[in-house]
Amino acid sequence: MRRTVHRHLGKVVAGTAIAVAGTAVMVAVTLPGTAGADESGGTGKAAGSTQQQQAADGQGAAPGVVQQAPAEGEKGTGRDPLTDDETQRVEQLAVNQQFLNSSENVDGKRGPQRLDVQLADPNPDELDNPNAPRRADVTFYDYKDDTVVTKTVNLDTGKVEQTGTQHGVQPPASHAENVEAAELLLASPQGAGLKADYKDATGNELTSPDQLLLMAMVYKATPGRQSGDLDQCGEHRCVRLFPKVKNGPWIDARDFVIDLSARKVGKLTG
Repeated sequence: MRRTVHRHLGKVVAGTAIAVAGTAVMVAVTLPGTAGADESGGTGKAAGSTQQQQAADGQGAAPGVVQQAPAEGEKGTGRDPLTDDETQRVEQLAVNQQFLNSSENVDGKRGPQRLDVQLADPNPDELDNPNAPRRADVTFYDYKDDTVVTKTVNLDTGKVEQTGTQHGVQPPASHAENVEAAELLLASPQGAGLKADYKDATGNELTSPDQLLLMAMVYKATPGRQSGDLDQCGEHRCVRLFPKVKNGPWIDARDFVIDLSARKVGKLTG
């Protein structure tokens, strides 16, 4: 059964998908795990709600303290996926003291925001070498200057072999960023409709993002199409949320864009 309740955000939608109608396109948002499309007035990339939060803040030792090398733990071989131990170790190796102290995460705390860790491709001259070193690419977002930082770590030597930085590039959001976006929306006057729809759907007050399953789509503004509050999205880290009541319906919040860099909530027009 499909149930629609008209409120401040527009509607509560029950079912397995939300159809988001734009000016010239439609964005289909499926249940957690898959989503994505371009959107009117900007572009978006989806981030599944099943992504696990890995804390980027607090990594490393306090200033003046020598940090011990992380334990190697369980290791994979060849092109096997990274083990949990390797993933944890490569995150620690990628964040040295200088990077830790000079960067900022989505909460405004010291240290970069971890986005993703992936097994890196071998070098061209290593393609036929079964004993080629295992490497991992670790992607961070530095909210201090809105920079995507990717570090390639050699898991055999424990050294960072390459560092790349990009501006104006917006990878899919992490779970931690989705939660912070929901926190900002709930704390904003714009969040009144979300709270009203949640209460209508459940009979309970919405006080925390923990009460929701969260998906998000990175939003990049088209110059001149939106108000000044949103025209920096793309340079700033901005998302649109697609919240779902746990064991309940989706809530339509697609008109709102949360600028995580400026920590503001804006509303799409037109």
